[in-house]
Amino acid sequence: MPLTRSLDDATVVITGASSGIGAATAYALARRGAAIVLAARSEPALTQVAQRCRALGGRALVVPTDVTDADSVQRLADRAAAEFGHVDGWINNAAVGAVGLFDEIPVAEFRRVLEVSLLGAVHGLRAALPHLSAAGGGVVVNNASVLAEVAMPYQSPYNAAKHGLRGLADTVRQELRVTGRGNISICTVLPATIDTPFFRKEANHSGREVLPPPPVYPPETVAATIVRLLRRPRREAYAGGAARLMGLQWRLAPALGERLLGWYAHRTQFGPGSRADSSGNVFRGGAEARREGGWHGRRRQLVRMTAAFGLAAAGTAVGTMAARTRRARTERS
Repeated sequence: MPLTRSLDDATVVITGASSGIGAATAYALARRGAAIVLAARSEPALTQVAQRCRALGGRALVVPTDVTDADSVQRLADRAAAEFGHVDGWINNAAVGAVGLFDEIPVAEFRRVLEVSLLGAVHGLRAALPHLSAAGGGVVVNNASVLAEVAMPYQSPYNAAKHGLRGLADTVRQELRVTGRGNISICTVLPATIDTPFFRKEANHSGREVLPPPPVYPPETVAATIVRLLRRPRREAYAGGAARLMGLQWRLAPALGERLLGWYAHRTQFGPGSRADSSGNVFRGGAEARREGGWHGRRRQLVRMTAAFGLAAAGTAVGTMAARTRRARTERS
């Protein structure tokens, strides 16, 4: 079920709103006149995003929030409802990451990535559902990344969190339906690599400069997808053509897809420069209200790499169909 109100009368809460996809989504909603409740750890960055939202025609409320704290997230939901009278949409977008080999990432950082990127959404859902019910229905959008469906080496905490988030969304959706609360939609967005500050901010234990694997899409690609989901909810939606192609290849031939993506990410995820170990923004805020991460050079590879993914997916599909045909012939004979 879509929002029960038009966007210019709706209230939408966004976590991780101080930069990147969260900020881009806030601006997209502000242009449509929505009331946006901005949540993240960095209050100065949230204030800048709020000012931009108001300049674009939206209403904005800043609520500094640590999504790992259930009470803090509950206060966020209550403040949103008290300020604007209702909560119609909730976007679980907050996330952090840690790059490195699984057995070299500190356990404390691994745990913190799960607390922010998965348990943060748990707290968001639990706080949002009563308010969405009180509003007569609404939409939750979980930003899960295409890494909720596929996997990439050196990203084990993030992969685990996003796979868990997708499973959480599927389960809650089922529970709402069977308990007569089908007026609340649970949606999952699966973006490809996005040009945000994320890659410069995540913890790094690889010893090397971290780069976003191309093709890299602008954050507005995801923002537009989220706005569409608020208006026309779907179970899942990809953002960026490469995400759709990776998902297709993974479903058709998981073993081959795993090998190809592992090979590709191993060669494109790191630059030539060395880096000292860093916990990045895993334990602290410090966002700068920037939507983009400055990866424009990698954006220019979008067409070529999307074509490569397309050819690989097509080849996988042909190979899979041929194998099935041979198997069927063997069984008949």
